[in-house]
Amino acid sequence: MSAPSLTPRPPRTLLNWNVRYLPDSPLKFVLFFVGNYKGWYLAILLLQISAVVCTILVPWGLGQITRLVSEGLSSEQAFAVLQWPVLAFAGLLLLEVLFTRGATGCHIRVMPQQRRTVTHAVYAYLQQHSHRFISNEFAGALAHRVSEVSLGVNQTLSILLFDLIPLVVTLTLATLLLWTASSLLALLMFGWSVLFILVCYQLAKRSHPLAQQHSAARSTSTGKVVDAVTNLTNIRLFARHSYEHGYLGDYLEREVGAAYRSFGYMEKVRWFQSSFGVVLKVGVLLLSLYLWRSGQISIATFVMSSSLSLLIINDVSSLSRRFLEFFEATGNIANGVRSLIRPHEVVDKPGAANLEVTRGEVEFRNVAFGYSPDKRIFEDLNIVIPAGQRVGLVGSSGSGKSSLLNLLLRLYDVDEGQVLIDGTDVRDVTQHSLHQQIGLIPQEPGLFHRTIRENIHYGRLDATQEELAAAIHRAGASAFIESMEQGYDSLVGERGVKLSGGQRQRIAIARVLLKNAPILVMDEATSSLDSITERFIQDKLDEIMVGKTVIVVAHRLSTVAHLDRIIVFDKGRVVEDGSHQELLKKRGQYFRLWSRQSDGMFHEEAAEAV
Repeated sequence: MSAPSLTPRPPRTLLNWNVRYLPDSPLKFVLFFVGNYKGWYLAILLLQISAVVCTILVPWGLGQITRLVSEGLSSEQAFAVLQWPVLAFAGLLLLEVLFTRGATGCHIRVMPQQRRTVTHAVYAYLQQHSHRFISNEFAGALAHRVSEVSLGVNQTLSILLFDLIPLVVTLTLATLLLWTASSLLALLMFGWSVLFILVCYQLAKRSHPLAQQHSAARSTSTGKVVDAVTNLTNIRLFARHSYEHGYLGDYLEREVGAAYRSFGYMEKVRWFQSSFGVVLKVGVLLLSLYLWRSGQISIATFVMSSSLSLLIINDVSSLSRRFLEFFEATGNIANGVRSLIRPHEVVDKPGAANLEVTRGEVEFRNVAFGYSPDKRIFEDLNIVIPAGQRVGLVGSSGSGKSSLLNLLLRLYDVDEGQVLIDGTDVRDVTQHSLHQQIGLIPQEPGLFHRTIRENIHYGRLDATQEELAAAIHRAGASAFIESMEQGYDSLVGERGVKLSGGQRQRIAIARVLLKNAPILVMDEATSSLDSITERFIQDKLDEIMVGKTVIVVAHRLSTVAHLDRIIVFDKGRVVEDGSHQELLKKRGQYFRLWSRQSDGMFHEEAAEAV
């Protein structure tokens, strides 16, 4: 039977993608994650305290050996008398090493797991943020904040467990031992230590906002770098290398300025700490010499008290420097928490059911919606799309076509009214189940920098290889995939940049085919393709529309002309509704749009004259 693994495993709940709550203050945030590994942290704490006790007893043991040596023992007596004190002294040194290394070993075990848990939880919380939140942030900046928060938690806990708490124990025990030698030395060391810690804490505390500003500047510049890297093709084609260098340089200069302010203040604090520590070490040594010469302490007590005093001074000075690192770490956490841990805008109702689509009817009932409260896009909008109907949405840019899809996908919630699927309000079901029932083909397919196989399998992770191959064949993607050097295992590049527009759309179609959702949504799915590729893709799309409720947004009217129904939008209102032939007979807005796209200005002028 194999021995159980010593690697700590975080609770499964924190590895769940559906994380709805995280504390919104740095201290509560850190304590929240401590609870997941409290056994390991308790072990670290006990081992650290044990190591500190041994460290404090080492000067005491050295003092006892010094006392025996100063009594003028003969060589024969020295071995017998000093044997056990020396062995005890060596034992203390050995135990100090074992306890210290044991605490470090536990820390090494738990630290990567803690970072994994924090990263999982924060990323899972980020996943639940609304489309509005994600659209307003740099992807690179968000990723940087997730990373800084997880590192900040580890740094904060390390300082608490290996510096702050051990120092409290050190100061307490050392003061008690010093009191047995000299109350004057004990009071001096204890008073100075407490005062020095308080002063350094207040000085370091002032570095917290500077550390936050530096962290925010780093996140912004990282986001700008990622944004520039993802647009290198545009930079090259517009010959804007110099401009981008200058643009990025402005943000890097701001980061440098924030770094100078933060690091410069920290360095001033360190100068104060180091200088004051040197003065105190010399002062304690002189005071101990004075007490020894005046006969108030023995030579053994002098050795013990001097060693303890120097030990305390070093530990207190070290802690005061760690205060700066502590506030820098908590500043990183605060920056991430302030940016990421905000209330979710679109959330599932408590006890929300899973959506089960049996027919696929879609209805927008008395819908009012606007991206800002003072500017409505829809007012009392009513549309019913029967199950299995194929509907095209047309209109000028900003007329509300894509906003309608956003409400159906519940990327935003309606201000008033309802969006219904088979009579069920989309707000009454889980977002996860809603998105499982809708297949989306956008204008720019969202492809991962992974293999073609992985990107298509994303449609349904439990699909067999036969189902995968069938979807690829139906999407007309087999030929170009097999012609690639690594076939299905070829990497597509970031956002699919290694593929042409038509190839990316075929991958997107294969993915949706594999998903096989009862409702199909296409948002300008062929608008960026040439006419030949569009015709090929359109034929494939017609195949996958069979038996589904389909909503197509298009600027090219030829894309929707063959559908069952076309709805024409203008400024958030439905101005025309009918089939292609019916709308042409009305000679209204659709007729003018069709005339403009078909033969140019002649028919447009004729339509306006009519």
